[in-house]
Amino acid sequence: MLSNQVLQRTVYEIGDIVECSCSVWNMDGVSLASFGGEGTSMRQKVRDYLEEIQEKGGGVRPLLDERTALFMVCDEMEPVYVFVLEHEGKLDAKISGRLCVSQFEGLLRSGREQMDKNRFMQNLILDNLLLVDIYNQAKKLSVPVEKRRVVILIEPKDPEDTIVLDTVKGLYTSGTGDYVTAVDEGRVILIKALEDTEEYKEINRIAEMIVDTVNTEAMVNVRIAYGTVAGELKDVSQSYKEAGMALDVGRIFYQEKNILSYKELGIGRLIHQLPTSLCEMFLDEVFAGKSVGQFDEETLSTVDRFFENNLNISETARQLYVHRNTLVYRLEKIQKQTGLDVRVFEDALTFKIARMVADHMNFVRLKR
Repeated sequence: MLSNQVLQRTVYEIGDIVECSCSVWNMDGVSLASFGGEGTSMRQKVRDYLEEIQEKGGGVRPLLDERTALFMVCDEMEPVYVFVLEHEGKLDAKISGRLCVSQFEGLLRSGREQMDKNRFMQNLILDNLLLVDIYNQAKKLSVPVEKRRVVILIEPKDPEDTIVLDTVKGLYTSGTGDYVTAVDEGRVILIKALEDTEEYKEINRIAEMIVDTVNTEAMVNVRIAYGTVAGELKDVSQSYKEAGMALDVGRIFYQEKNILSYKELGIGRLIHQLPTSLCEMFLDEVFAGKSVGQFDEETLSTVDRFFENNLNISETARQLYVHRNTLVYRLEKIQKQTGLDVRVFEDALTFKIARMVADHMNFVRLKR
C-alpha cells in the first residue's frame, strides 16, 4: 500500500496535468487523496461501483459516463484503490484514466520491490539466510553480489527519537545501491555502497556528515559506529556485527565520542571480547576481592587526571590546584588498597586496565 503522502502528491500531479478533479478511494469507499475536491454524490458513486464489483466477483472494468470515470487500481491482480476522474467531457477519459492507473500500479510495484529488498537486507544482516539463498534472492531482486559495502549504525542518544530513520532515508535511497532499514527501535541501519577508491577515511567523513545532518535537521544527537568493509554481499552481516560491537564498546569506554570505528577501538575491543570468568578473576586479583567501588570519586578523578598527564606529578598537581604532597597522598591511598603504585608505569597500566574491565563487567550485568 502507498502512504497518504505519496497518494496525495501523485493525485495532485495528475490533476495538474489533466486539469481535472480527481481522487483516490480505498476499498471501503473512503477518500484518501483528492485534487479539486469531491462531493457527496461522488462518494455514493464510488460505493455503488464497489458494490457492483463485489456482486459480479472479480470484475475490474472501468465505469464511464459523460462527466466521470471510475477505475480500479490493482496490486498483483488484487483491487486496492478506486481512481476517480471528473473529466466533464474535456478529454478522452478512458485513455487518460488507464494511464493514471498505470502510474499508481507502477508505484505499488516499486514499493513492493523495495519492501522485498528491505526484508532481504534485514535477513541478511541477521544471518537468517543460507549462502545459496543469499545468491538466489540477490539475483531475483537485482542486488549486486560483488560490491564493496559497509554497515553504519546510527543510534539516537535518546531511544524515543524515531525521526532519525526518516531523516537517514531522505539522505540515502536504494536507487544508489544504499539501503536504510531497522531491526529494532533503537538503531537505524545504513548499508552503504562504496566505490573502489573509498576507504575508511571517506567512511568517517560520511559518518560526520550524518551526525551533522541529523543534528541540524532533526535536532537529535546520535552516536554512529561502522564495521569493516565487506567485499561481498555475504560478508555484510559481519560488518553489521562489528558495528554493533563498536557501539557497545563506545558506550562503555568512549562515551565522549559520537563516531566509532571497529578498527579503532583499541584495548576496549579486546576487553569486550574477554570471557566474564576471566574478567572476574582479574578484578579479584587486582582489587584483592573488593571492587572498584572501594575508591571515592576524588581518588578516581585524581588518578584519571594523573594518567592524562602521562604520570607527571607536578603537572597534575598544578591542574588540580593541589599541593604536590596532597597528590602523592591520594596516589598512595591506591597503593595501600591494591598494592599498585600508579606512579610506576607497569602498575599504572594494570590499574587502568582493571578500571576498564570493571566498566565492562558493569555493562554486562546491566544487559542481563
